[in-house]
Amino acid sequence: MDLTMPIPLPGIPMVSSVAKTTRPSCEQDGFSERTKIMRYSGPDLPEDIWCHIHALLPLPDAARAGCVSREFLRCWRCRPNLTFSQETLGMNLTFFERLLRLACEQDKLALKFTEIVDQIMKKHTGSGVKTFKLECCGSRIYASRLKSWLKIAVNPQLEELVVSLPVVYDAKHYNFPCPLLFNGSGKSISYLKLKGCAFQPMAGLGCLRKMHLSEVHITGEDLGCLLSNSFVLEELDLSKCNNITCLKIPSLLNQFNHLTVSRCKTLEVIENKAPNLCTVRIDTTLVRLPFGDSLRVKNLEMLWPFEYNLVYYARAELPQIMPNLETLGISSAAEVLNTPIVPAKFLHLKLLEICLSVAEGAFSPAYDYLSLAFFLDDCPVLETFELSVCQTRMKHDSVSGDYSLLRKMPEHHHVSIKNVKIDGFCSAKSMIELTCHILDSATSLENLTLDTIYGADYEHVDRLAVHEIGGCSSPIGKRMIRDAHKAVLAIEKYIVGKVPSNVKLNIKKPCSQCHSVK
Repeated sequence: MDLTMPIPLPGIPMVSSVAKTTRPSCEQDGFSERTKIMRYSGPDLPEDIWCHIHALLPLPDAARAGCVSREFLRCWRCRPNLTFSQETLGMNLTFFERLLRLACEQDKLALKFTEIVDQIMKKHTGSGVKTFKLECCGSRIYASRLKSWLKIAVNPQLEELVVSLPVVYDAKHYNFPCPLLFNGSGKSISYLKLKGCAFQPMAGLGCLRKMHLSEVHITGEDLGCLLSNSFVLEELDLSKCNNITCLKIPSLLNQFNHLTVSRCKTLEVIENKAPNLCTVRIDTTLVRLPFGDSLRVKNLEMLWPFEYNLVYYARAELPQIMPNLETLGISSAAEVLNTPIVPAKFLHLKLLEICLSVAEGAFSPAYDYLSLAFFLDDCPVLETFELSVCQTRMKHDSVSGDYSLLRKMPEHHHVSIKNVKIDGFCSAKSMIELTCHILDSATSLENLTLDTIYGADYEHVDRLAVHEIGGCSSPIGKRMIRDAHKAVLAIEKYIVGKVPSNVKLNIKKPCSQCHSVK
């Protein structure tokens, strides 16, 4: 193959071959002359403008364009943004199916992917790549080829580096060639994302602002070395990095403001000393995972769905640990204890999102939804409250009887709450009581949305309208369909009459086509 020309990608015909096959032989000579004129004519623009236009094209289109003229060929060779994945290489589903039928193994897929990337990278040697993103296909890594690509990609102009490798159970991690980054070639990298490799950094990266590590074999000591010498780092995301027991964030990181930690099984403590950490996403409680300095944290999400009593913990402990919270998101698998009454308040909290979710079965019938009123009462500037309840059946006592039988909380006025949404609204008596309490106390309420089908994220009041664009969201079981219809009746009986005229009530009913009761 002539390595001076672009690589023919799967499903991407070369321009020259099209020209030869679309004209009768008697017209070939005349057509060839016209083709030469067409291939070299065009707007007289500076080369840097053409290169900029070429860089905006998707990779397959850029490969085609490189066949048109010498100018475009030069643009192709110096393309600054290289993204390799199943999609960008044109390896569509039909190609996958054909390849797997012939090979019946992922190794052949990896080999084909490697060959295509290898040929493209050889044409970009010394081109000054600014963005290099690699999402390997197949089930294996050709380490020598990968290292040769990184030698080309990692240069003093590189700004974004993404390497996502296949994670095979019990397989040895690929050792990322760290000397390539820390010999001066990686000095301009501002975004680093690695997955499925071993990483042993030897120093810091002076321009690094965002780093995401997923299923990366790295120790707390090595990570600490990198953090201590990456002075402009702003964001760190760790996922499934199971060799870290202690995460130390040094005080020198004055711009560090965003931390995400999820499913790092061996992590025991976070020693945060960064003075301006603002946003934390974590999959456990801060009692189980001591955190360090958290007084400046304004946004917190606790999202791990297998932790219990996160709502209880948040109300009981967080006002002392993070007194300046402005947004709080909680995902809890079970609440055995009702929301407590404590003297400390969330004086700055404006957004509260609570998700009560069980993958199979009912959310604990012992939990009193009305106890969430204690949470709301202690958030004096709260503006938005969203409650989501995900379950496959409902075991709470359903509402029944006269309105006078509903419990009422002590009188309290919420002067800031404007928007309330309950997703997965059910017929539970305590949920009806919570909704009525909000209507009685939220004097500034503007919007109340009650969605009887969990996870159906549509704006249509009548779900039948969405069938024009593909139907309803993921199906739900018959138990919850029946309860959704009961919930609608409960809303009409106990809630509609309490809604003030200045409040917009949005009741999202079951779809008459997908959620019918037979």
